[in-house]
Amino acid sequence: MELRMTGKLKICLIALLMGIPAWLLGQGDIEDLLYQEVDNLNPVYKPVMGFGIGMFNFYGEVHDPDQSPLMGTPGYKVNVATFVDNNQYLRANFYAMYGSLSGHERSASDLTRNLNFKTDLLLFGININYDFDNFYKTYRSVHPFVSVGFEMMTFNSKVDSFTTINNEEVRYHYWADGSIRNMPYSPANAANPGLRTLELDGKYETSLRDADWGMGSYPEYTFSIPVDAGLDFWVSNRVLFRVGASYHFVFTDLIDHVSSENTSGVIGKKGKDNFLFTYASIHLDLFSSKKTLAMQKLFADVDLDLTLIGDDDNDGYMDGWDQCPNTPFGVATDTTGCPFDDDYDGIPNFQDDEPHSRYGAYVDDRGVEMSEEDLIARLDMSSAVDRRDVPLYLRTPESYSSYRQLTAQDIPEKFRNVDSDGDGYISFDEILDAIDTFFDFESNLSSEDIAQ
Repeated sequence: MELRMTGKLKICLIALLMGIPAWLLGQGDIEDLLYQEVDNLNPVYKPVMGFGIGMFNFYGEVHDPDQSPLMGTPGYKVNVATFVDNNQYLRANFYAMYGSLSGHERSASDLTRNLNFKTDLLLFGININYDFDNFYKTYRSVHPFVSVGFEMMTFNSKVDSFTTINNEEVRYHYWADGSIRNMPYSPANAANPGLRTLELDGKYETSLRDADWGMGSYPEYTFSIPVDAGLDFWVSNRVLFRVGASYHFVFTDLIDHVSSENTSGVIGKKGKDNFLFTYASIHLDLFSSKKTLAMQKLFADVDLDLTLIGDDDNDGYMDGWDQCPNTPFGVATDTTGCPFDDDYDGIPNFQDDEPHSRYGAYVDDRGVEMSEEDLIARLDMSSAVDRRDVPLYLRTPESYSSYRQLTAQDIPEKFRNVDSDGDGYISFDEILDAIDTFFDFESNLSSEDIAQ
């Protein structure tokens, strides 16, 4: 009996094969297998927010001799960064900085060089950041960066020139011994009983621009070029920690009010006032696309027996139930995976030269119906007919009688009981009955007789 797989049965088996791994792995595990992390080939980059804190150090005529990049006046920085090229190598930073600059100079030999100042500082600017990513073949969590930009800054320099005692303003006077007194230096004042020693109160109450040293009422804003360098530390895909230092080349020499262009007061050296900002900042990428995406799959990638789900002949039927696993490519098959045989002659349509043979006819290897003479000519009368050939040939009364006439012989005495119908011919069915009787131990024939 030929087992044919219907379409519904095939669907049920596929569902069973896919369901068994899910049952073995568990519900939670199979859900994880249905997602795969893949690189985002077209990420959308959004602005990155940054916040930093650092120290300002002033480099001009009036500065602290013991200043260092790690010691100065505090400053703060906020910025928004975004990529400006397709390769994501260059990043534009729009930033604002706020803080203060200060300087102190003391001299006992030149009393005019006892100067101090402090100014609030506000800057707005843009710079282009380059981080050398194109030189790295693999991802690195730490890498250097450099940047250069342009900014506008405002200042309002003031000097600490007096203190208040008993609600009265008392100006500072610098003496040659390095002290600060409430009176100018003179031999008479040195013996004055009202002479007192003062300390700077650090209130910076007097505008330096009011001390007209020949520069007039100049504007208290200017431009500068910042050059920045440092190291970036990627804490995660969305968090960057930066340590850096930016040196600002300012376009004015009036921040400390000491300039080479002064015509009175303190005359400075040629050159502009500059300052340094050393800082640490954190940058948060909160809005850009993820660098990897979770792709949902229709089926989980699990290890299955490929002999069950493989299809070596590509006929659409898995090898596990393909009854004709070597069907030529492109040949139409039935639900068992075997080529169609419309006339049921045992020769598939693609090899059948006579695709509509009579039902039950004996055909050759090409599906062409054979005449009785051709069939008899092919029979080897010297040996028993193959069991598979007998029912094919003995399908019609005509062929049966002809075959009987050709093969009938006198039945030996010991086999006469096998001819149960007494027609003088031992038929195929009678032979089968004799074999069954022998194995049921009800026959008088020997095993040699059965073999004959």
